[in-house]
Amino acid sequence: MTKKRLTAGELSQKAAADTTKYKSMEVGYGLTETVGQNLEQCAKNHFHIIDEPEFCVVMILASDPLIHNALRIKYYAWPFLPKPRPNQSCFLYTKATNKFKRLWVLPCAETMACLSSMVAVDKAYKTMKGWSDAFFDGKFFQHIRNQHGINLLSEGEYLELHREELIKAGCKQAETLPAEPFDFSKVMPKKAVDTIVAPTE
Repeated sequence: MTKKRLTAGELSQKAAADTTKYKSMEVGYGLTETVGQNLEQCAKNHFHIIDEPEFCVVMILASDPLIHNALRIKYYAWPFLPKPRPNQSCFLYTKATNKFKRLWVLPCAETMACLSSMVAVDKAYKTMKGWSDAFFDGKFFQHIRNQHGINLLSEGEYLELHREELIKAGCKQAETLPAEPFDFSKVMPKKAVDTIVAPTE
């Protein structure tokens, strides 16, 4: 008889009731235990879908909108360099060698901002500071290409290069309409409601 698997809510309640003090390094190692297997599985799933000799496998750490103490790890693959964002790790997968190459690992937004604002950091954080600086300077892809000696295209560059074949394949080019400016004259002080204060009526 198989043991019933706990739901995310049940795991959340169990974690909230746990008063044990954990070392952050142990938690970090626990999070990375299955990363290699999951990267391999993601690459395997996209091996025949992405018709390129190399593609990016991306890992994202995401909080759950309903369960405050739950952390989800999501994996996906793109035939181009994904847009950088906090809590994101990107690996280049080469089909011919079945090997992964780490391209970047971005920490949370606060850590990125802190690293970028510092003049000097410990040796262990120099690479991550370089990624953070490039992110805020708007030169991220240029920095990654120079750092790893690759010429992989970004999402925008890739879509522009393959634009005609994508249109022929049935992808429609979106016609974007200009946004209508907001009319602030319609906002009246008496009509504004403070959602923090509960109505008395």
